Amino acid sequence: MLGGEAKYQQEVFDDIFQNIKYVLLFILGSNFVVLLIAFRSILIPIKTILMNVLSLGAAFGILVLIFVDGHFGMEPGSIVIMIPVFIFGLVFGISMDYGVFLVSRIYETYRMTRDNRLAILEGLASIGRIINSAAAIMIAVTLPFAFGDVAGVKQLGIGIAAAIFIDATVIRMILVPSLMRLFGKWNWWGPSWLK
Repeated sequence: MLGGEAKYQQEVFDDIFQNIKYVLLFILGSNFVVLLIAFRSILIPIKTILMNVLSLGAAFGILVLIFVDGHFGMEPGSIVIMIPVFIFGLVFGISMDYGVFLVSRIYETYRMTRDNRLAILEGLASIGRIINSAAAIMIAVTLPFAFGDVAGVKQLGIGIAAAIFIDATVIRMILVPSLMRLFGKWNWWGPSWLK
C-alpha cells in the first residue's frame, strides 16, 4: 500500500532489528562452542568474542565520528542501514580468524612447555607478522572504497579498514597478549569433561 525510499528503509530497518537477536545468538553461541572445544578453555572463547566486539565497536564509533558528526571534511548525515550489517559479518569473521591464529600458536607452545609467559612470547613472535601482513592486504583492498562518490561505499571502505586495522594492531598485538599474561594459567582452565 505504501512505496518509496522511506518505506523501503523502514522495512529493511524493521527486518534487521526483528531478527538481530537470533543472528547474534547464533553467531556468538556457535563461535563460543567451537572455541571451547578447540582450546578446552572457558576464558579463551569469552575473551576472543569480547575482543572482536571491541574492534567492531571502535570501527562503528569511527563511522559515527566521520559520517554522522561530520568530521574530516564530511557532510554530517546518516549511515546507510546495511553498512553495519556488512561490516559486522565480514569483520567478525576476519577478526575471529586472526584471534584463532594467534591463540592456536600460543596454545601449541603452552601445551609443550606449560609456561604461559613463554607461550605468549613465542606465539606472538611467530604469528604476529602473518596477522599484520594479512591485515595490510585486507586494508589495501578495502580502503580504496573510501574514495568513492557513493556514501555507502565510502562507509563500507572506512568501516572495514578501520576495524581490521584496530583488530590487527591494538587488539591482537597489545590487548590479547596483555590479558593472556594477566590471566596466566586461568587462560587454560576448563571443566574436566572438556579435557
